[in-house]
Amino acid sequence: MLRRPILLLTLLAAAPAAAQSAADSAAIRATALDYVEGWYGGNADRMNRALHPELVKRIVVADTATGRSVLDNMGATALVNATRRGFGKSTPENRRQREVRILDVFGNAASVKTIMADWIDYMQLAKVDGRWVIVNVLWEQKPGRGG
Repeated sequence: MLRRPILLLTLLAAAPAAAQSAADSAAIRATALDYVEGWYGGNADRMNRALHPELVKRIVVADTATGRSVLDNMGATALVNATRRGFGKSTPENRRQREVRILDVFGNAASVKTIMADWIDYMQLAKVDGRWVIVNVLWEQKPGRGG
């Protein structure tokens, strides 16, 4: 019966060490919430704080001429400007979802899922100069989304 304790020790030794600190988790969540709350509140400064200047936000859409799938891209400047124009403020308060799920963290990289009223974002964050920022977003609109 010595096998079970050895197996357990082997599994524990093979398990990865915690790849994040509580401070990193809190900072990652705060960055994602700056993005979400910045959008809904029309707060361009808060949105800008969450983004790396080289951010690319992408969605797969159908090309109107060919019907084939293509990537539609948005950069940090366009996203901050859309926030500044208040496009997110048009979402009624009772529809605003703010769910943030940290999917994975390793070193200076993190994956986060945010669930908002009309879409879901899959984000990649990087710790740059000691600060977590969003560098990539792949998003998908929810079926039957409003506005």
